[in-house]
Formats: sequence, structure tokens, C-alpha cells
Amino acid sequence: MRRKAAAIFVIFGILAFLWQKMTLAAGGEEGGAAHGLAPTVLVGVAAILIIAKVCGELFERFRQPAVLGELLGGIIVGNLFLLGFQGAESLKTNEIIGALAEIGVIILLFEVGLESSLGEMLEVGWSSLLVAVLGVIAPFFLGWLVAAYFIPGEATLGHIFIGATLCATSVGITARVLKDMNRLTTREARIILGAAVIDDVLGLLILAVVAGAIKAQAAGAALSIMHVGIIALKAIAFLVASLVLGHYVMPYLLRGLGRFEGHGVLLAMSLAFCFLLAWAASLVELAPIVGAFAAGLILDEVSFESMPNHEKKDLERLLNPVSTLLVPIFFVLMGLKVNLSAFLQPKLLGFAAVLTLAAIIGKQVCALGVLERGTNRLAVGLGMIPRGEVGLIFAGIGATLMLTNADGVSEPVISPSTFGVVVIMVIITTLVTPPALKWSLERTRRRHDPDPPSSMIREVGEDAAERTTH
Repeated sequence: MRRKAAAIFVIFGILAFLWQKMTLAAGGEEGGAAHGLAPTVLVGVAAILIIAKVCGELFERFRQPAVLGELLGGIIVGNLFLLGFQGAESLKTNEIIGALAEIGVIILLFEVGLESSLGEMLEVGWSSLLVAVLGVIAPFFLGWLVAAYFIPGEATLGHIFIGATLCATSVGITARVLKDMNRLTTREARIILGAAVIDDVLGLLILAVVAGAIKAQAAGAALSIMHVGIIALKAIAFLVASLVLGHYVMPYLLRGLGRFEGHGVLLAMSLAFCFLLAWAASLVELAPIVGAFAAGLILDEVSFESMPNHEKKDLERLLNPVSTLLVPIFFVLMGLKVNLSAFLQPKLLGFAAVLTLAAIIGKQVCALGVLERGTNRLAVGLGMIPRGEVGLIFAGIGATLMLTNADGVSEPVISPSTFGVVVIMVIITTLVTPPALKWSLERTRRRHDPDPPSSMIREVGEDAAERTTH
């Protein structure tokens, strides 16, 4: 273990040295370069990928999600300026790296949509629906209240947006724990996974409504209940129209694609469809990730029946290398933007602690939605805790939205210090879920499969002793 740690430190040291040299060199070249990428972008992308994979591997060795390693690796490198290293500062605001990160998020939501099934969402039953609804409402209002208490000077829509970051559940983390324990077929697992998928849809709708309200207010439009209702109807209409259109159109498009014999046609056309739907979402003033998620939902198993040479798993397999390359850029960049010096203020640490507590308690309320008797309600509540990548995506969008404060100055909805608070909440909720969920499920298993009573053990021992004497 010591050798691995030493090797990692050496890699980071060499990387920092090269980064510093390339940054200095770029300072003299950028002014005269008429075309081509700046060297800082090339070495920056290389550094981000190395950080993502090294730190992600370390966390996976400790049976933790790789996304946490990517995030923490970014936080460490992004705060090296406290030690005098300035090489990473230019990456935090670099437009090209920011664009790559945004494309990575769009592909991530496309993957989430592919892994979700509209049919399964409709078949999960009332328990999953109630768990999902309660698991959105309770954290949303708790987050809103906590933000209003700790940052009263911020706009009300800013408080509401922080509440929205607490809504969604990271289905991937909980699914991995359930898979490791061979509990994916249990009632608790079906309820959790079904509710988590519905949570994602409801969370994206809330994001669309809140972001739309923020953009309207920033443009000077008077905000009313009717205006908010119109934004909500627009988001729902977009999702429904996309799904209906996709259900009837996609089989014909895929059948046409089946006639192409070129390499990579399925992947290229699917990504083109994803980007076009993300663009269409932005046209109706929704977040592009809403369109990407809808694109993934549309490409279901039924659509691929018209493409005899391919199936949905082929697309997921082809997409994996692309997401492996681009998605980590987003999480490392999110980590780079966290300023740890802001947490020298006790108030911010208190804000992070209370917001995390609200995130955990809010998801425990959703356990009240479980209707089936004999179901481990505690396990359902614990399984809904992790925010993971979805919370980070919401926070990242909030950092790009602007609102005018009381002094008439335009500022981000999620300030850099508040962004760090949300990141801490995401990290803690993601870390506590696996051990807590394992403990709860193991307790249920022992209760249903108890150890043999001591009297039985004593009888078996006596019989064995008697046979030995004979």
C-alpha cells in the first residue's frame, strides 16, 4: 500500500512540474497563436484524465464509487493554490474544458435514460411512486428552509434551487450495493430502484421549473404562480411529446440505420439524436440534460426490435468508452471549483452539516410511502440517501445561472462557497449509504433466517457424543 501511495505522489509531482512548465510556455505563445489549441488545454485535459483514473481507482479499491475519487482528486488539485501552485487556476474557467465537461454531463444523462425503462417505471406499483414523491417533497422543502436560514441575504429563488439539489437520488450507488449483496430481487430493492428512477424524472422537472423561473426573473419578467405553472407544463409537455414521438418514429429510424454497413453508425446516430434532443430542450428554455435523459428513455428495447442486427445492450456497450473519457472531466472540474479556504468560516461548516442532515432526514420520510407489510422501511429510506452525480449536476447548473441581488449586482444562484457546501453534502450522503444499507439489509436477513436455537445445538451435540461412545 505504501508503494502505491508513493507512486501516486510521484505521478502527481511530475504532473504538477509539467503542468507548471506548460503554463509558463503557454503564456508566451497564446498571444501570437493564430489557430490551434493552447498548450494549457492539452496538458489540462491530460491531467484531468490522469487525476480521474488514479483517484477513481483508489476509491474503487476501498469499495467506494469512483465518482467520489474523481471529485476529491479535483478538490485536492484545485486547492494547491493554497500551497503556491497556480497551474490549475486557468482550468477552472477554461471555456474548452468547460464545454467538454458539459458534453460529458449530457452523455451521462443519456446513459441514465438508457438504463431506465419507462415500462418498469409504470410497473413498480404505488409504493415506489409514493416513496419517490415523498422523497422529493421532504428534501426539497427542508433544503429550502436550511438555505433560507444560513444565507438569508440570497434571493428566494436561490434558496429554492438549493432545495432542488436535494431532490434526486443516485440510483447507481444504491444499485451497486444491492448487487454486491445479491439483493436486487427483494421487495426493498425493487421499491428503491423504481423510486430512484422516478426521483430522477421528478428532480429534472423541478430543475426545469426552478431554472426557468430564475431565467425569467433575470430577464426582468414578473414572476407569478401562473408563470411557474406554464414552465412546469412546458417541461412535462416536452417529456411527453418526446416519448410519444420517439415511440412512433424511432423504430422507423432504427430500421433505416440497420441498412448502413459502416463502422460506428449506431453510436454516431444515437449521440446525434441525444444532442439534437438536448438542443431542442434548450430551445424551449429547459436544461439540455432534460433532453438527453428523454433521448435515453426513448431508445428502449422495443425500438431496437426493428433493428435485427443490434440491440439496446450494443448501444450501451458502444457508449461506454465515450462516457469513460468525457464524464470524469465534469466531476474533476466540479472538484477544481471547490475553494476549501471558504470553509475556515464556522458558519459554512454549520451550513454543510445541517444541509447534509436535511438531505438524510428528508429521504427517511419517504419510507412512509411503503405500503407492503413486512418490508424493511428503514432500508428503503437509507437506499434513497445518496445524491451522487445528480446533485453535482444540479449544483453545476446553479453556478452558471445568474440572479440580481438586492444591490442590483448580478451573481450566480449558487455562489462558490455554497457550491462547496453542496459538494460536501453529496460526498457525505454518498459515503454513508453503502455501510448503512448493508447493515439494515443484513439485520433483516438475520431476522428472517435466525441462528439455530441453543437447545437444537445442544441436542445435535449430545447425539454426536452418543454416536462417538458407541
